[in-house]
Amino acid sequence: MVRSNDVHPVRLWTLHPRYLDRQGLLAVWREALLAQAVLLGNTRGYRHHPQLTRFRDQPDPLAAIGSYLEGILAESRRRGYHFDSSKINPRRSGVKIPAAAGQLRYEWQHLEQKLLQRAPQWLQEITPDDDPQPHPLFRPVPGEASAWERVRP
Repeated sequence: MVRSNDVHPVRLWTLHPRYLDRQGLLAVWREALLAQAVLLGNTRGYRHHPQLTRFRDQPDPLAAIGSYLEGILAESRRRGYHFDSSKINPRRSGVKIPAAAGQLRYEWQHLEQKLLQRAPQWLQEITPDDDPQPHPLFRPVPGEASAWERVRP
């Protein structure tokens, strides 16, 4: 997580977007579009945000963020929302980015705390029986939380 003095903590969830409540899904859409703008060089803010590392580390960062946005768009459509697909850069990546199981568990705990506060009914409906699933761009691998993650105790 970003420091508390940051104006807006960006969260590009590794978790599958189906776990996000309405507010979370809207937020990750906006934040991923901001990340895309950063990778395109269209904004001066958030250029050094640690969560952009995993996209920048890809052979084609714009294709990776495009694929990430596509996963969010698919979930929005499944729910009947109308996100503007024309905002997504057309490049897509066929690459699956490794995501450590520890990262998924950490994010699940983080999301669970948020949902307990703002959407407890949603949390009851979506709590996974086993390990939480990743966003379609990611593939789970063994390991702890990612080095770029600012893990809270």
